[in-house]
Amino acid sequence: MNEPIPVIRAVDSGTAKLLPDVDRERAWLLTVDGAPQSYVDLDEPAHLEFEYVRRLAHVVDLAAEPGEPLTVLHLGGGGCTLPRYTAVTRPGSAQDVVEADAALRALVAERLPIPEAAGIAVHTADARRWLEAAPDRSVDVLIGDVFGGSRVPAHLTSVEYARQAARVLRPGGVYAANLADGAPFAFLRSQLATFAAVFGELALVAEPGVLRGRRFGNAVLIASHTPLDTAALARRTAADAFPARVEHGAALGRFTGDAAPVRDSGAVPSPRPPDGAFGIG
Repeated sequence: MNEPIPVIRAVDSGTAKLLPDVDRERAWLLTVDGAPQSYVDLDEPAHLEFEYVRRLAHVVDLAAEPGEPLTVLHLGGGGCTLPRYTAVTRPGSAQDVVEADAALRALVAERLPIPEAAGIAVHTADARRWLEAAPDRSVDVLIGDVFGGSRVPAHLTSVEYARQAARVLRPGGVYAANLADGAPFAFLRSQLATFAAVFGELALVAEPGVLRGRRFGNAVLIASHTPLDTAALARRTAADAFPARVEHGAALGRFTGDAAPVRDSGAVPSPRPPDGAFGIG
């Protein structure tokens, strides 16, 4: 049997690599300029390798009764790991994926094709512009996982952006975003303050070592207008291979501190990760 070989291709945002997993026959790691973007197992789309994707999947799992279809908008595509997961765990879901990098989208379509019956539509567009054009109250779950290289673009960090996210969510809908930061957490605290200015309910999921400032890492911000089942979320994240903590309520308020909401006029990208924080290959 022929061994799969890495695929290297120039894309709009840099150099993409598809690296085969020697332990899983049709599984691939996607990196862009050395930063991990996605892990996709074509035979087992419910297999989630990255911990932050598992945390986003927990949000999807808790958004409705098990197996119930959802309407989901994914800002940021990459290898479409979470849309594939949602398609198999919630058959009949309607999902739109917005990916700004046209060449990356083409590479994924060629090498990691999505089954036609999956109900996943992938679009090449800027995430903020797509969101602003989306109808009111049109989605159950909105996922923000957009990175320009290894940084969240500035125009996806403001109160104006958060208001657009709130507008497109249906009653009871939930927003979840993958963010990355390290101590002293100026960016993460500002994001919590920004979304607290728009949404009534917030939670944050991250590994304890990240929250204690011991290392730079991912944190998942969750926002809704209705109460979040933080107890169920905490049980799920605690059971992961790399357990995470769920912060909410007064504890989250203390973590946010005196951070101010971010406006478009003062928005900046998330911080550049330290050398070696996420790099692979």
